[in-house]
Amino acid sequence: MTLTGCERRRPDTGAVIVSAIGSPPRIVDARRVRVDTPSRLFVDSTAQGLVRFDAAGQIEPGLAERWIVIDGGMSYIFRLREGDWGDGTPVTADQVVAALKRQIAPGSRNPLAPFLTAIDEIVVMTPQVIEVRLSRPRPDLLKLFAQPELSLLRMTPLGGSGPFRVAARGRSPLLRPAFDPNQADPEDQRAIKPEEDVRLIGERAARAIARFAHRDSDLVSGGSFVDWPLLATTEISPANIRVDPAAGLFGLAILRRDGFLAEAANREAVAEAIDRTALTTAIAPAWDTADRLLPDILDSAALPQVPAWTLLTQDERRVAARQRVAGWTGGPVSLRIALPNGPGATLLYAQVAASLIAVGITPYRVAQGADADLALVDAVAPYDSARWYLATACVVCGEAAQAAITAAREAPTLAERARQIAAADVAMNADVAFIPLARPLRWSLVSTRLQQWQPNARAWHPLNRLRADTN
Repeated sequence: MTLTGCERRRPDTGAVIVSAIGSPPRIVDARRVRVDTPSRLFVDSTAQGLVRFDAAGQIEPGLAERWIVIDGGMSYIFRLREGDWGDGTPVTADQVVAALKRQIAPGSRNPLAPFLTAIDEIVVMTPQVIEVRLSRPRPDLLKLFAQPELSLLRMTPLGGSGPFRVAARGRSPLLRPAFDPNQADPEDQRAIKPEEDVRLIGERAARAIARFAHRDSDLVSGGSFVDWPLLATTEISPANIRVDPAAGLFGLAILRRDGFLAEAANREAVAEAIDRTALTTAIAPAWDTADRLLPDILDSAALPQVPAWTLLTQDERRVAARQRVAGWTGGPVSLRIALPNGPGATLLYAQVAASLIAVGITPYRVAQGADADLALVDAVAPYDSARWYLATACVVCGEAAQAAITAAREAPTLAERARQIAAADVAMNADVAFIPLARPLRWSLVSTRLQQWQPNARAWHPLNRLRADTN
């Protein structure tokens, strides 16, 4: 059924209603934040790290009111602001250090822990000051600390320091701005306006889109390529459909290196067979394709490696791939491709399957997590390092590529790190362990009430940075 709607002009009264695509929001514990959008928004709203992202995806103060970087980037010193855990208990430097150590402890399930191995020690310097000491310089450390996965929580009882408090619990919690003693007019905060509250709903994309189309919400957050085709069933104004310039990886990781995929030349044949323009156009016409692992030079010492087949036309690529498959003596070639559920994934599979069939490969679609030869990776980069791209793409890669990525991680200086990253990019390009397809597609539905919402490369939109006058 087609849903109708014009440009959203809900009056700026009452709580802001946010539909986040995923499951009902909740916090598991400080080391196991659920990775779907509702729970990430919930933990980012009720807890915070030393720093946070603002509406533009830039760093702003969190628990730390200011910081300095010394010793050539080997030491970060944070001065904590006055704050409490929601029950009036003051936040102390000892608690902050303990929470940070839990986040990066060996065996932690925090998905960012592998990118924080340069942290050597976290110490209390004074009751208001902590220091993070590194064994190797990391200029992008603050962007990692701003991620919801590094929000700091007190374990007993489980909770954080704001910027919101939970005013009403349940499957769709009501969030209310926390009292902030650091603001110039603290008395003004005691008279909370209803429109400063946020109701956070975690639900399926179809329900979230329908809710927005019927003017029952102000924001749909967490949209991806999986759900994009659902927008075609509505008449929501294009002014309300906002797409982030998300940086990250979108492509197929090689999971098995046996049979046809044992040889790099055969893996390359699969990569060049896929018609990326047809694939993205079938889902979202303005979606940018990708044919290389690194989107830019970032912190590498060299320009991104470009596969040799990118110089060929699509027809020439298809002929080369078909010849490679025809020359394979190991029998018929088939590949199992693990994809998520959803209409966008179905369209993606149809395009990938058509490309593979055209060169003599029989594809099979399997569920995410099932035994497969290829699996979709769809991830927004948490920070701007080429090593994140290389390490994330290396789901199963060769020894040379693994060694190069490890050498980049352990490089003692930024100059050596840049050289090792460039070497790792060369090794990954030769190994063909990942097949880039496009940039990550991230979209939101945004009412005109939310004047502070901004598209950004992190594709992250904090709930305290939606309306122009929120704190």
